[in-house]
Amino acid sequence: MGSAFIPGFNKNGRVVILMVSPYGHFSGEGEEFVVTRSDPPRHWYNYFWNDRFIGFASQVGFGESFAQDDLGRRIPLAASRQVYVADCETGDFWHANGLPSERSYTDYSCRHGLGYSQISLACNQIASSYRVFIPEDGLCEIWTVTLQNLRPEKCRVKVIPYFGTDLDGHYKPQGYNTATGYFLPEQQAVIGRSFAAFDSPVSKEIFAYLTSQLPATGYDSRKTAFIGTYGHEERPASLSAGGGCTNSDCVAEKLVFALENTVELERGQKLELHFVAGIAFSTEELGRERARFFTPGAIDSEWENAVSRFRSQIDGVAIDTPDENLNCLFNTWLKHQTNLGSRWARVRHNGYRDMTSDSECLGSINPELAWTRIKRVLSYQYSNGYAPRTFLNGSILDHNFADNTVWLTFAVYHALKELGRLELLEETVPFNDGTEGTVYEHIQRSIRFLWNFRSQHGLIKLWGGDWNDCLNAAGLKGQGVSVWLSIAWYRANRQFAEIARLKGATADAEEADRQAEEMKELVDRYGWDGEYYITAYTDEGVRLGSKENEEGKIFVLPQLWAVLSGISKDGKELQAMDAIDRYLERELGTLVSWPAFTRNNPSIGSMTQKPPGVHENGGVYLHPSVWKLAVDSMLKRPGKIQTGLEKILPFDHTWVEKKCEPYIMCNSYFSEETGYRYATPGQSWRTATGAWLAKSLVQYIFGLQPEMDGLRLDPCLPPSWKTCSIRKRFRSAEYRISYEQRHGNGCLKIAEIIVNGKPHPSPLLPYEENGQYEVKVWLE
Repeated sequence: MGSAFIPGFNKNGRVVILMVSPYGHFSGEGEEFVVTRSDPPRHWYNYFWNDRFIGFASQVGFGESFAQDDLGRRIPLAASRQVYVADCETGDFWHANGLPSERSYTDYSCRHGLGYSQISLACNQIASSYRVFIPEDGLCEIWTVTLQNLRPEKCRVKVIPYFGTDLDGHYKPQGYNTATGYFLPEQQAVIGRSFAAFDSPVSKEIFAYLTSQLPATGYDSRKTAFIGTYGHEERPASLSAGGGCTNSDCVAEKLVFALENTVELERGQKLELHFVAGIAFSTEELGRERARFFTPGAIDSEWENAVSRFRSQIDGVAIDTPDENLNCLFNTWLKHQTNLGSRWARVRHNGYRDMTSDSECLGSINPELAWTRIKRVLSYQYSNGYAPRTFLNGSILDHNFADNTVWLTFAVYHALKELGRLELLEETVPFNDGTEGTVYEHIQRSIRFLWNFRSQHGLIKLWGGDWNDCLNAAGLKGQGVSVWLSIAWYRANRQFAEIARLKGATADAEEADRQAEEMKELVDRYGWDGEYYITAYTDEGVRLGSKENEEGKIFVLPQLWAVLSGISKDGKELQAMDAIDRYLERELGTLVSWPAFTRNNPSIGSMTQKPPGVHENGGVYLHPSVWKLAVDSMLKRPGKIQTGLEKILPFDHTWVEKKCEPYIMCNSYFSEETGYRYATPGQSWRTATGAWLAKSLVQYIFGLQPEMDGLRLDPCLPPSWKTCSIRKRFRSAEYRISYEQRHGNGCLKIAEIIVNGKPHPSPLLPYEENGQYEVKVWLE
């Protein structure tokens, strides 16, 4: 794909180099990513949401939206989006969302920003823009279509916003669809009436809608009428015939939503049209929503509020490095991605591990918001300390995963250090059975549950999977154990012991210390394989991730977490990291496992059923790769950090050409065994990679370690960052910290610290409420 680079200037007036791919570039300081061609290698997405409604759209509007209640009951709304513009004189029509076709578009761009996307183009001498966003509250998305007549004479056009839907279920040949669709004149809305359970298990009447501010001149709710029996969304039958909407109702066949506005434009005239697509539980509620949004200036105000809300939620930290593209990525998009995962997990379902870990990472950016999100995930925990895999469709779902509860302590520990308020431990949060406990009791029960959930060799049971979801058959009999989870528990237990001491619960801390020492000995005795740590034992006692295996000889996770947790004895963690370099490191990145499984093994699980080189089965999964950045920082390996960033960052083609969105993180790259799929990126947005990359940058590479007594510096910078800086809000104080390398080796230690113009003797920075601190750090 390749990239070009152009000079620019940042807000400090420094000349910077901005990446420009053939398909787009960052705008300003990264507040937007501008897609300049409608046909990148795949859809390049943006996400927008509030607490009960979420949507996403690509550079041509492709995407979905749905509502969700607190138990994961969902009402689907948009399954596809189009905005058609039709010339009333000629019958010609085109797509205002820039769908690639034989049409000759000019001036195409899609501006992905925080909470919105806006597609602009010109066709047939009509300029248009189409903006979609989700307001701060409400079960809806708002569309604004702006037209300008570039012709030398007046013109008359039809604007037809459209979306397909799964409200009435997926379309299946010979299947049933039982919803109804019709036009409601008093609300200028096309309605899809159906039933769904939402906010309670009882199914109730719902009214999905598409409504316009201007009086509609046509509508369609029946797919066969608008799209046609043999038509498709690129060329709907009703438009291909030279017409517009057919005013079709729908009874027990596939629903669609199309609404027609006919407008006249004088030469040079510009006109804005507003539409709302949403879900209401009565037609009266729909009327209230129309009144809310269609008063003059209301939609612009809603858009500004949505954008400013997202910006304010992530403004607690910002970086300035020699890599301006990284600055753009971090200062807007990584933080925004972290925010998304903390509230909506991986979107396809409400992964407990995902929300908990992303909330931990959000603590480096906005600890107050993170604390609110952490208490939310605590409320789904069982009173015995176990935590489920997810909640969806009105049910809490366990899926036999063993690791979900271990992430709770990490999240609470980090947020507590950021906020510095021990009283937060006494806040009461319900369990999912309606009983209650303090935050401290929640994490204590988590620790104790896993300590008592042990089998072979005294290690913690694997059951239906740990972080590696695809070891889902290795422990179902209750005998298989996870070396990685035992290591992760050790880390959580040590953090709990520290919290207990801070709280004054000495007996709890001493119990945790005894258990930690026991687990450390067990992992050393049964987890070490001579060069590195194995990952698990199956129900049958077979070692996984061992040199004795023919396939899957080594897994990356236990090696990394041996360092993160501090569990290793006698320098074994350094041997384990050497093993990563020797067996798992590739130009593409760090493999999850090696060698890949080539045969199905029913005693291990679906990992052995994936193609070699895909995801956990010998692929490059980027979540462990960003953990490795943190580990390399802890071990003071600056060259490894620089190489790791080059391989991970989506816009960096130093090692391998990448085809993912340059402005957001994806979850994986396919490795060599996949042949023509080599370096293909996995899904974007829906991954912990962004959240942990943000945390690794702030807490490990820049080295801003929160403690109850203040902010401690322990950086390890890439050698190429001769100078850099970070701004961070810590509690009520503001820190502006600049770094300078004296020898350019990536900083193995701090040589000198100046705080507000005076030498400071300790890496623990001073803290006073509402303090303002200018910090200069020299490294060598």
